[in-house]
Amino acid sequence: MLSVEDIQAHYGASQALFGARLAVKPGEVVTLMGRNGMGKTTSVHCIMGIVATSAGRILWEDQVITNLSSYRIAQAGIGLVPEGRQVFPNLSVIENLVAAARSGADHVQGWDVERVFQMFPALAARRKGLGNLLSGGEQQMLAIGRALMTNPRLLILDEATEGLAPLVRREIWSCLLRLKEDGMSILVIDKNVDDLARIADRHFIIEKGRTVWAGDSAELLASDEVKRRYLGI
Repeated sequence: MLSVEDIQAHYGASQALFGARLAVKPGEVVTLMGRNGMGKTTSVHCIMGIVATSAGRILWEDQVITNLSSYRIAQAGIGLVPEGRQVFPNLSVIENLVAAARSGADHVQGWDVERVFQMFPALAARRKGLGNLLSGGEQQMLAIGRALMTNPRLLILDEATEGLAPLVRREIWSCLLRLKEDGMSILVIDKNVDDLARIADRHFIIEKGRTVWAGDSAELLASDEVKRRYLGI
């Protein structure tokens, strides 16, 4: 479905990616992990066309999307929940959701406001509240709901549970598990290895801009060396 093949990227004269790779198959949950500053968000931004890819290529359903405009990548069916949530602060919950709304493929009934509220009842109770008045957990739920309103076939979550209370993190993981059960393909960037291992099919680890390890959950949990060396666990 998505194939990232040895991509490189720069910020000015500084190189950030030196050969990042990953792949997501239909219906899979895949993670991209690594310590802070190793290139996870840059990899996501290359996928979404936010940062230019200087070498390598990105394929979406066998079509090259390397360096396409972000709006075209979104229209192709990739939805992003960005790091830091980035909800529209002066729009209400409903307005945030409607602002991103897009019909699904062939206009099949997909995600709408009421379906998002069913997924996140806490948002339904705050439907008229402004984005900047929501808690961190509510903002993350809203960011996920906003991405779902684009009716994506692949959902990317950058730092899915960063800074959230344990109870809210559990709700986010439960949401992702339900999306997986519905057949949604998901790419998750996060640091909670045990939680990720329970829901993800495969994992990629990035170190200094290169993908250095790939495997399934059983392999990851069984390798204390991998966790210690690349994740600091």
